[in-house]
Amino acid sequence: MSASRSAALAARDLAVVWHPCTQMHDHETLPMLPIERAEGVWLHGCDGRRWIDAVSSWWTNVLGHRHPRIVAALKDQLDRLDHVMLAGFTHEPAVALAEALVRVAPPGLARVFYADNGSSAVEVALKLSFHYWRNLGRGMRTRFVALNGSYHGETLGALSVTDVALYRRTYAPLLLEPFLVPPPDGSTRRPGESAEAETARCLDALREVLERHGESICALIVEPLVQCAGGMRMYPPAYLAGARALCDAHGVHLIADEIATGFGRTGTLFACEQAGIAPDLMCVSKGLTGGTLPLAAVLATEAIYAAFYAEHASGKAFLHSHSYTGNPLACRAACATLAIFEDEPVLERNRALAAHLAEQLAALAGHRHVAGIRQTGMIAALDLVRADGTPFAPGERRGLRVYRHGLDHGVVLRPLGDVIYFMPPYVITPEEIDRVVAVAAAGIERAAAD
Repeated sequence: MSASRSAALAARDLAVVWHPCTQMHDHETLPMLPIERAEGVWLHGCDGRRWIDAVSSWWTNVLGHRHPRIVAALKDQLDRLDHVMLAGFTHEPAVALAEALVRVAPPGLARVFYADNGSSAVEVALKLSFHYWRNLGRGMRTRFVALNGSYHGETLGALSVTDVALYRRTYAPLLLEPFLVPPPDGSTRRPGESAEAETARCLDALREVLERHGESICALIVEPLVQCAGGMRMYPPAYLAGARALCDAHGVHLIADEIATGFGRTGTLFACEQAGIAPDLMCVSKGLTGGTLPLAAVLATEAIYAAFYAEHASGKAFLHSHSYTGNPLACRAACATLAIFEDEPVLERNRALAAHLAEQLAALAGHRHVAGIRQTGMIAALDLVRADGTPFAPGERRGLRVYRHGLDHGVVLRPLGDVIYFMPPYVITPEEIDRVVAVAAAGIERAAAD
């Protein structure tokens, strides 16, 4: 497709499409990028340009675009069954995927409830926890605990356990009020305090909330190890282990939001593995289908499932239904994705790639406009700051300058404010990592210039 046809497509888009997480006015000066095709780590524009997808298309495309095994599975499934409702019906892809998820999940997770996307999975998990306690005659449990800076999605329930100021400020009248506790991510570490001491102090804060309010609390919800959309804030596995013990001691559920951290992103298939813990409910999405189709799932313990299993007249059935629940095409893509993890050394390759990424980022450690370099597996991030180490004013949108520079030089680096992060597909090569980091470094220089 020519540059003129690409421009025409962008113009047609801006006439009718309302884009997510976007102030549409920005596109008066920020070019819209029409994409014609994708392969591996590359997005190919309609005008002949191409970009490394260094953010995995919002963290979904873990195995690279158009992975041949996933594409083949989808083509085969299209010749068999496109969709059927999952109420009163079943099909092979939904059953096979549930079996596979239970097989690889942390121990004790035995039942799979399907949803359409990450936010919907969080909604399901919150409702399951509340409804569980209601079915047990503990309907006074209506509160949740979340971490400061947490992000769990943008539907109202998910926003209710999200602590991102922009969202809570805008939608506050519609939201539940969670108890918020600090994660040991270093952001509030006291002078001379070790990481271990910070972790213990943060667990003490959680213990205090559970001791004072435990009888009103349904669950603690966390993103294990990395609070992604909240600024790529990272904390140690010891906190997860301590939180699990505290939830057990006070009889509340632990919900693990592995939507962004699951499927190899943190170095293990699920981040919970690094703490040696199993949650009561676990939400997965994004990488579940290798980034091809929308699908999510909530894994639950047998005990939670049993609290809903009763005669119809009991009124204990779980109340949640979406039209595309357990869509056969999406489930088939997810089955292919899990098979790739099982058959190929994906996690081993990731460890080598993560080490190479760390080496490249180490060169930025002394950069006058870089602070807080951090990494967990195939997630790395840094903060764009002034030369004196203080943040830029949010209204200056310096991170957006890095994004623009990246687009000009063939790399997609969509920031979180002034947090520049790297979450590439796992098929990226060391040479492509070198290019991504080099473009980011040059973009930081450009963005920080007055």
